[in-house]
Amino acid sequence: MKIAVFGTGIVGDTIGSKLVELGHSIMMGSRTADNEKAKAFVAKHHGKASAGTFTNAAVFGEIVFNCTAGMGSIEALKLAGTENLNGKIIVDIANSLDFSKGMPPSLAIVNTNSLGEEIQRTFPKAHVVKALNTMWCGLMVNPNLINGGDHNTFICGNESVAKEKVKELLKSFGWLEKNILDLGDITKARGTEMYLPLWLSIYGATNNGAFNIKIVN
Repeated sequence: MKIAVFGTGIVGDTIGSKLVELGHSIMMGSRTADNEKAKAFVAKHHGKASAGTFTNAAVFGEIVFNCTAGMGSIEALKLAGTENLNGKIIVDIANSLDFSKGMPPSLAIVNTNSLGEEIQRTFPKAHVVKALNTMWCGLMVNPNLINGGDHNTFICGNESVAKEKVKELLKSFGWLEKNILDLGDITKARGTEMYLPLWLSIYGATNNGAFNIKIVN
């Protein structure tokens, strides 16, 4: 599958590298065609990946992973061109973390709205699926790092077919189907995004990002 990965940071690199490993064709998108981190990503994958602008990547990808910093996600997606996102799945991994007042960051969008909803509202003909935003990126692509892979990840979005396609990708990452919990429509991104302050507090208290949620009934 042709997949666009927006964002050249650690999350984009981690997601993109896993997708390359799984045999997908990946283009990493950024603001400029000659982004140094994107070029390094391409180089380490020995021709199995490519890089370009957000527009180039959006045209290329059948699915788009939004791994940009949440405060800049809407702008990045706008740079890709609305017409290039129409009808495509946007897997939104980002959180609207505001670092303007230092650490710990606050959430710029909260309570009655979410970044996932803002993206869906801005690009109404795209199919936004919120996923993987409640954990460290190492666990996103390798759930077996802790508890034998037995812990939960969440998805939400308005379009059931899009969510099923994202579920298949998550299962290819190693997530068990029983542990992928569909929370409902895109408004449920409010809850997963608002978990981030607690996640950051746990990380600060333990100095360890390799933890996650397990639902126990």
